[in-house]
Amino acid sequence: MKKLFAALMLLVSATVMAEPQFGTEFNQTVQAIPTDNPAKIEVTELFWYGCPHCYALEPQLAAWVKALPKDVTFKRVPGLPRPDWAPMAKAFYVMESLGLTEKLHSKLFDALHKQKAFLPNDEKATIDWMTKESGLDRKKIEAEFNSFSLNTKLNHAAQLFRASGATGVPTLIIDGRYITSVTMAGGNQEVFNVANYIIDNVRKEKAGKKIIA
Repeated sequence: MKKLFAALMLLVSATVMAEPQFGTEFNQTVQAIPTDNPAKIEVTELFWYGCPHCYALEPQLAAWVKALPKDVTFKRVPGLPRPDWAPMAKAFYVMESLGLTEKLHSKLFDALHKQKAFLPNDEKATIDWMTKESGLDRKKIEAEFNSFSLNTKLNHAAQLFRASGATGVPTLIIDGRYITSVTMAGGNQEVFNVANYIIDNVRKEKAGKKIIA
């Protein structure tokens, strides 16, 4: 009986220790970030096409997103902590505005990391590549790259990065209040474990059951 009790206590201790720790594996955002739909739990990925860690995470991320519950929504926002990341942020928003995301999102990752076709800070080469891959007129793509609405989106992306408190990518923002990353969580699978934990607790919090921080 004593051995059984000891084994149970070890199991409980292991479970407690496995619980993601606030301040280590995840934290609060520097500022509260408004979500698109307060009725849902919003997950936002901050990423950069030039980031090898984002590229490595992408297959697992896609599978995780596909399995998210109905009360959870997902979106991407390009990380923009510095000017040389702007060409890839522009590429993301141009693909979005022209309806090319599904067609070119993964291909752009491959072009940069697998084929090493061009550098992520080379805007001209990015436009060349997008023109070739999309089959659209180059002038149309150039016009999108230089549009006023794109500048507005870039400003928003830069502000969101600062407000989140992110120090790199890939980073996940949950419900506009919590932040975790591959670095904070300790690995690719770990970041999803932490995100699932936060989502579960935010769901309970919305139901008035528990507050994690």
